Amino acid sequence: MSSSGTALLAKVKKLDGHETEYIQAVEEVLVSLEPLFKAKPEYLPVMERLLEPERIISFRVPWYDDNGVAQVNRGWRVQFNSAIGPYKGGLRLHPSVNQGIIKFLGFEQIFKNSLTTLPMGGGKGGSNFDPKGKSDREVERFCQAFMLELFRHIGPDTDVPAGDIGVGGREIGYLFGMYKKCTGAVHPGVLTGKGLNYGGSLIRPEATGYGAVYFAAEMLKDQKGKSMDGLHCAISGSGNVAQYALEKCLDLKAVPTTLSDSAGSIFCPTGFTREMLADVMTLKNEKRGRLSEFGNYGGKVSYHAGKKPWAVAEKVDIALPSATQNEIDKDEAEMLVKKGCFCCVEGANMPSDPPAIEVFHKKGVLFGPAKAANAGGVATSGLEMSQNSMRLSWTREEVDGKLHDIMKKVYSACKEAAKTYSTPENIQAGANIAGFLKVADAMIAQGNL
Repeated sequence: MSSSGTALLAKVKKLDGHETEYIQAVEEVLVSLEPLFKAKPEYLPVMERLLEPERIISFRVPWYDDNGVAQVNRGWRVQFNSAIGPYKGGLRLHPSVNQGIIKFLGFEQIFKNSLTTLPMGGGKGGSNFDPKGKSDREVERFCQAFMLELFRHIGPDTDVPAGDIGVGGREIGYLFGMYKKCTGAVHPGVLTGKGLNYGGSLIRPEATGYGAVYFAAEMLKDQKGKSMDGLHCAISGSGNVAQYALEKCLDLKAVPTTLSDSAGSIFCPTGFTREMLADVMTLKNEKRGRLSEFGNYGGKVSYHAGKKPWAVAEKVDIALPSATQNEIDKDEAEMLVKKGCFCCVEGANMPSDPPAIEVFHKKGVLFGPAKAANAGGVATSGLEMSQNSMRLSWTREEVDGKLHDIMKKVYSACKEAAKTYSTPENIQAGANIAGFLKVADAMIAQGNL
């Protein structure tokens, strides 16, 4: 980086050095924006303003478990930037959650939301509550306690939360119910990811996974002249993103061979079938079980405790990391390249660490960064907001068509920015530059707010 970029990063480290994930996200963006700052130095002070969240809300969440014992968790909502629209971003429930992780996610959300072309600002929230092993009633009591504080800070024209890790349709329902009780009014656009019978949108659960695969297909077609037909895909995770990425891989005739959870991975060398996917969905979404409980289908599927998909897959054409941040390091990136990987598209938020991304670039691996590749989820959340505002409900085909079109536009915007300020194949730089420019120009127009 130039001295100005280095100075800006040093200032952030001095203020927030303990927030390691946030520092990592900031550094990655600053490096990508360096060509822009050299060409147009007037954008550097705008970036300095953007790096400071407009608002951080921190609160306690007291609730009672099934034994009547009082429990206390921490909750956060980071309202990072509203230059182009209401704050928009998910809520994450996971024991690893802290303010730094919420800031990193909110910071990434600014650029991701900008790339969708929809009028949404960047925000994120969550708690260090762990829903795993909790009963439905315990999750309900926690969500209600969480919303008792959050409701005063959100609204359909102010801040619209959605789901993330640990927050699916069940949790959104509990949160929405308590929001109505707290406000005394029904605002269907205040949360997205809702059930279809109370304002939700078709394709919303599928959107992030579908969108990542749509992005991969567009990038492969444009830069390699390839389709996904017959390509071996290693997918990590087994939640919504991974499940629906696998489904869309099957739709496009690819061969998805892996899934994972925090305890290990399952591997099917001939590729998962739709029957297997249905069983994964039942296991994870209804039984809330572990992949170690998944059947072996007569020896076709093997379980590998403590191992990631990158280690168990035998052949990898496309990597689709869809679990959590920093799940691919330098050694794992090199392992993927040795197994034939020529494309990595991020379904999760920041799943590849900086040394891994450096390997991908050095080895000529096509790299679709999360803020572009997994923008399908928030894009469809934006479509849900539109339907709520108009009191309409679009068909599955309409929403899927709009999602596919948005992901094509996201890729196109990234490529054009990369061509202008970097190289056409550097989609990572293009995503950061294109996402930043829209927000920065809006901030300038509004007086650098």
